[in-house]
Amino acid sequence: MRKEEKAEFYYLVNEIIKHQEFQKRKEYLHHEDNLYNHCYQVAKITFLISRKLKLDYKKATIGALLHDFYYEDWQKNKKRKSFLKLHGFVHAKEAKENAQYYFPSYVDKKVSNIIERHMFPLTLKPPLYLESWLVCFVDKCVSITIFKNPRKLPKYIGLKELKKNGKNNSRRCHRSWHRRD
Repeated sequence: MRKEEKAEFYYLVNEIIKHQEFQKRKEYLHHEDNLYNHCYQVAKITFLISRKLKLDYKKATIGALLHDFYYEDWQKNKKRKSFLKLHGFVHAKEAKENAQYYFPSYVDKKVSNIIERHMFPLTLKPPLYLESWLVCFVDKCVSITIFKNPRKLPKYIGLKELKKNGKNNSRRCHRSWHRRD
């Protein structure tokens, strides 16, 4: 990133990254790192690509920064949930609501769509804007590191905590990822 790009990027994200609620994301485990770093990296890459493509890079960057701004560290939450209530299906809506609450001046229709649809195809409705598609793609590229250790994938998507008859089935879930049909 060139000096002037760094300055503009920092200007765009400064108020959000310094906010105490966003700072809490440094404590949330995410993709073998923390949520703060993950969101920052997605925002930085989105900023560079969206500027190059002459998209609305400001809204794309803000949407990317807030795309995973959900309420709580889901990996510490041990409550049982139905499959469609697992993190991958619900956190985009939570992130949008949280972003609207803490940063209402930043969240308009486009930024809302970027945040809410970044998990497509888990969110059945596709993104509406090119900026939304870009954040969806960049997030997946940054997140691909979870495949370095396939044994952690069931935990990451929430299957490790599913229990049947009082026993943890994480091994069974893990094996099902490696079955060859």
